[in-house]
Amino acid sequence: MENVIIIVLMLMMGAVGLAIARIRDLFAVSMLSGIFSLIGAAAYVVLDAVDVAFTEAAVGAGISTVLMLGTLALTTRKEKMGGGKSKSTAAFLVVAVTGAVLVYGTFDMPRYGDKIAAIHHHVVPRYIEKSGEEVGMPNIVTSVLASYRGYDTLGEVFVIFTAATGVLAILGRARRRREDEEADEGRSGTKEIAS
Repeated sequence: MENVIIIVLMLMMGAVGLAIARIRDLFAVSMLSGIFSLIGAAAYVVLDAVDVAFTEAAVGAGISTVLMLGTLALTTRKEKMGGGKSKSTAAFLVVAVTGAVLVYGTFDMPRYGDKIAAIHHHVVPRYIEKSGEEVGMPNIVTSVLASYRGYDTLGEVFVIFTAATGVLAILGRARRRREDEEADEGRSGTKEIAS
């Protein structure tokens, strides 16, 4: 039954992805991107990766959608058509070749949940058995993220902070530019009335 749910969720993600690629209304694309992330979060829940599902829902559906809507408030709602047939054909070929290489790379992977996969014989058993006494936290996921992979988690926080700072700087600059343009229009209107 779990496989059926995953297949249905993947088909839904594929349909939403195709809709995103075809639609020219950027507001609809923003909303569909949030839906895509929520479906992905549901898939992670089915795969028993609830912590990843929370992250996907918060970042993918929450923050990303808010940032896209903020960007749309500063720009236009419709996508400008450009490029031409040759550029879209070249882009399609690049994506198709990249996808084929990625699919080819999955042929050598162990099956999902395989007990003899390398991931089950590395550090995972040690984390499960010793994290309580080494770190002192009852939750294994928290002990892994806070202690064993603390630098990695700190790096992820730094990346998110840097991205948020960059987006806020861009949004602030665009807002100032718009206010300057409105002020210039107000001054030119005052000069016309005075003359």
